[in-house]
Amino acid sequence: MLKICLQDFDGSCKGSAASGEWGRPIENMAKGRPMLEKKARIAGDAEIVDDAIMSRRSVRAFLPDMVDDHTIRDILTVAARAPSGTNMQPWRVYVAKGGTKQRITDAIMNSGIRAEKADWDEYRYYPTQFFEPYLTRRRANGFGLYGALGIGRREVDKMRAQHDRNFVFFDAPVGMIFTIDRRLNQGSWIDYGMFLQNIMVAARGRGLHTCPQAAFAPYHRQIRPVLDIPDEEIVVCGMALGYEDTSKPENAFRTDRVPLEEWVKFSE
Repeated sequence: MLKICLQDFDGSCKGSAASGEWGRPIENMAKGRPMLEKKARIAGDAEIVDDAIMSRRSVRAFLPDMVDDHTIRDILTVAARAPSGTNMQPWRVYVAKGGTKQRITDAIMNSGIRAEKADWDEYRYYPTQFFEPYLTRRRANGFGLYGALGIGRREVDKMRAQHDRNFVFFDAPVGMIFTIDRRLNQGSWIDYGMFLQNIMVAARGRGLHTCPQAAFAPYHRQIRPVLDIPDEEIVVCGMALGYEDTSKPENAFRTDRVPLEEWVKFSE
């Protein structure tokens, strides 16, 4: 629930209120008082934005309900407001639905290349050897997800089957493949990350969920002919987009985050 400190014009706090507290919403209480109106508006905007960010997560089971092209276009248009060095806008997006999405799935699943044998020859997402504290965080993530699915630590075949669900975009009706010109440098990859985040947050604002998927990157040879991706473009990742299937146990899994004190240093 949204709460703000109601300040008088001298800056003193007159107490806190929540939306609807004392019988009327903050907007009505602040009406006609510019300072309170501004504070209420800022607090409301912050709550909306924070909720979109905090509710974003990797959803791994989607409903078949289609997302219309107008909504997809709106999301991508908003996301393209991401910052990029000298406004180069390095992103390129291939949106796949229906038969095209299925052909991507078939090309990868029929390749005979297991995920653990896939060649990350365009770029490497993960370090060659994991080390602390990242190793512990990675393991916790894997154990948490497989635990939610009832998959034991030695059930390798079930783990592989779950990983392969990446390639059906976790049954989402919309799959996106993202590429970048290979002649661009690391700065443009930073820009790309902000663009991807914008897509995921904009999707939440429309009641949709996503799952960013680096798993597609090593299968660029299988994906290229389906989407007619030119050789000068590197496949960065994929992303599933759709409505969450809340009945699936994998969607009950939540990752945690390290406390602020462990990774932030304030200096004056």
